[in-house]
Amino acid sequence: YFCRLCKLYDDEDKDQYHCDGCGLCRVGGRDKYFHCDTCELCLPRDIKNSHKCIEKMSKTNCPVCLEDIHTSRIVSHVPPCGHLIHRPCFHDLIKAGFYACPTCGTSMIKMKELWKSLDEEIEETPMPSEYADLYCNVLCRDCHKESLTSFHVLGHKCLECGSYNTVRSKGGLFRKQVSKPERSEDPRSPGSSAMGAEGFSDESDKAEH
Repeated sequence: YFCRLCKLYDDEDKDQYHCDGCGLCRVGGRDKYFHCDTCELCLPRDIKNSHKCIEKMSKTNCPVCLEDIHTSRIVSHVPPCGHLIHRPCFHDLIKAGFYACPTCGTSMIKMKELWKSLDEEIEETPMPSEYADLYCNVLCRDCHKESLTSFHVLGHKCLECGSYNTVRSKGGLFRKQVSKPERSEDPRSPGSSAMGAEGFSDESDKAEH
């Protein structure tokens, strides 16, 4: 193989081809890849209509080994979030128990079975009585939505998509209040109890100290 543009010689047949968009030679066969002008990278044709475009994504480093992705000879992996990572680095992360993208925190593999096992473990591990009815606001790193969910030391479930890939967001811990229909109390009147949003009282100081 010889490329007049790259001045590249190779004595092995690797289905090499020159990509004008990338500005260099690739291996694997032109018929198996397409060049994405937004990502500025050659990607497999089978993900042409499903991959998530991120502008100039190839002009970044692998978040694990920090090698330049664009000119690297190591095969790259494209997780659902679209951030590139070397395939060997991806497998090393999974083996070590890290399932979230190092760049954005989104789950890189299907986690449905793991979330199901967490549901069962949390159900079998009730919190002590003083923590049993506490709630907290969480932000899901998979669906990017916020929800008010039950507080538990093993994990906080997103009520939108069921993921446990969440982080604590605004506010502290809240305890749900039981309303008394026979009594109407104006929260602005003197002596009224301080309530959080949607009938929850702030228990941050009590629960976290």
